[in-house]
Amino acid sequence: MANPRLNSAKILQTILESKVFFSELKKQIPEKDLPFCNMLILTTLRNWCGLNEVLHKFLQKKIPNKHRLAQYQLLAAITEILFMETAPYAVINETVANIKKSCDKFLGGMANAVLRKVVAQKPELLTEITQTSPLPTTFLPILKGYSAEDIKQIVASVRLIPPTDITVKTNPAEWQKKLNGTLLPNGSIRLQNIKKIHELPDYNAGQWWVQDAAASLPVMAMGDIRGLKVVDLCAAPGGKTAQLAARGANVTALDISEVRLNTLKQNMQRLGFENIRTFYEDALHFMQTTEDKFDAVLLDAPCSATGTFRRHPEVLHIKTAEDVQTQVQLQKQMLTLCKNILKSKGILLYSVCSICQAEGEMQIADFLQQNSDFKIVPITDKDIAVYGKWNDCLILPNGTVRTLPFYESTKNGMDSFFICKMQRII
Repeated sequence: MANPRLNSAKILQTILESKVFFSELKKQIPEKDLPFCNMLILTTLRNWCGLNEVLHKFLQKKIPNKHRLAQYQLLAAITEILFMETAPYAVINETVANIKKSCDKFLGGMANAVLRKVVAQKPELLTEITQTSPLPTTFLPILKGYSAEDIKQIVASVRLIPPTDITVKTNPAEWQKKLNGTLLPNGSIRLQNIKKIHELPDYNAGQWWVQDAAASLPVMAMGDIRGLKVVDLCAAPGGKTAQLAARGANVTALDISEVRLNTLKQNMQRLGFENIRTFYEDALHFMQTTEDKFDAVLLDAPCSATGTFRRHPEVLHIKTAEDVQTQVQLQKQMLTLCKNILKSKGILLYSVCSICQAEGEMQIADFLQQNSDFKIVPITDKDIAVYGKWNDCLILPNGTVRTLPFYESTKNGMDSFFICKMQRII
């Protein structure tokens, strides 16, 4: 990528028009450009709604559809002028040149006029954008069931810059000192402003891995699994698989994606875990064909991933209620089939990184209504708070867990997860 500004705009266009995650496109960016492009793209996505309002206020007429790349370039340029430290003249000159070259030379004059107005009105525009809700109207149905106050705080959390959370094999307190981080109640070590993970102490020694604090809670909630036969049905990239292995389980790890499963294998090799069998297989097929029975099943189910918008703000713009319903149906299938592979009295741990209650609270209520041979095993504070207390109440009255992005907000929040521990009665 010889031109990081132009190519950031192209990536934005691909994300929003083809509905793909930014992480799938990062390999297109040279390492030297990655910090700049990463900041520009994520900042643009976090402020997308307000940026569009600003742009359309200054446009004299609509940009032709065949030249819509120019609109993405303008939005990225406005982001850079308002939120980044680049000299305005550099942003304007290169953006105008890029638009003339990639779209239409006549649009260059329009771009020049718009961006100069943005520079002149920067303080007012920053205020305007921060007062504009970052949630598109298409995302609001996904928040059905939350109070007005919850939604207000969810909105505020969109612009929180997520930290880097580390899960360690052993001795979190020692590693907290070594990595100069903050020790969270679950044992995660929270680090701020980390640029390159592989340059942190002992990365190659395999003593820790990156995992959001909320994502570590499902395995913690499983309790003592030493020596148990446990299957991780949707395992890649392997954070929870590593936790299972570190806690002494005999792990079978499946994933439907061969590429992602290879990533898991590489991660497990770095971490030195040998008590893991891996299978490139569709979990639905596996549960209908295997003769294996397990002491515990971890179903970190495919979901809308709407609980990860702090790290992946594109989900706010590419996920809809229809996408959620598609995932809900798949989750129902998977939950129903889990009994095929679970021993009597075995544990089924269900989790999703979704903020939508249809994939969490409502999904489990429906499952238990249809399956009287399962019961909830309440998750306790002792399960998920070993090194202190959480500032927010993560455990719901029925013993399930719901984390929200504004929890631990003084430490820059956490992903939104729903977690339920169940036992097969029969």
